[in-house]
Amino acid sequence: MIRVLIADDQHLVRSALAALLNLEEGIQVVAECADGDEVLPALTGYPVDVALLDIQMPRQNGLRTAAELKLSHPEVKVLILTTFDRPGYFRQAFESGAHGFLVKDSPPAELIAAIRRVHSGDKVVDPQRAMRSVGAEANPLTEREREILGLAAAGAPVSQIASGVHLSAGTVRNHLSNAIGKTNTANRIEAARRAREMGWI
Repeated sequence: MIRVLIADDQHLVRSALAALLNLEEGIQVVAECADGDEVLPALTGYPVDVALLDIQMPRQNGLRTAAELKLSHPEVKVLILTTFDRPGYFRQAFESGAHGFLVKDSPPAELIAAIRRVHSGDKVVDPQRAMRSVGAEANPLTEREREILGLAAAGAPVSQIASGVHLSAGTVRNHLSNAIGKTNTANRIEAARRAREMGWI
């Protein structure tokens, strides 16, 4: 039996995936999470073989969650399942330790086959996406710049961001300025838009 965890902030998507997979012989969904920060706590109660992770979730994205799983639960195979087919996401997914990458409009049979393949130790890599990823510009942002730019993209003022990441307002402004320069944009809104388009945040 392949035990699966699903992490997706959209309840309907999460429930539909669980219903679909539970109909498949030899696969059982043992845990559902609404955000990436719920995944590690869920593993204390449920042995998991494969984790299906969405990328964009409100508090902790799937890429960071994949990296945490690689360190703390290397036996769990990670399959990224996302709406956003961006070269930057593909590259970051495998750098974070993912074993496969699928978009949500993939046929159900492809998803089920991917779960079985990563469970058996294979990688699920689409050759066309891999080639686009190789040709894509590397993410120039540091982890802290990505974090702060992501918060800024949600509309948080500098003072709120500073409080949330335990930095001074001046340091936050410096990180935002660096991100604006690295993305060749005019302000933090444009920088966030460019970074999202490239799959950098």
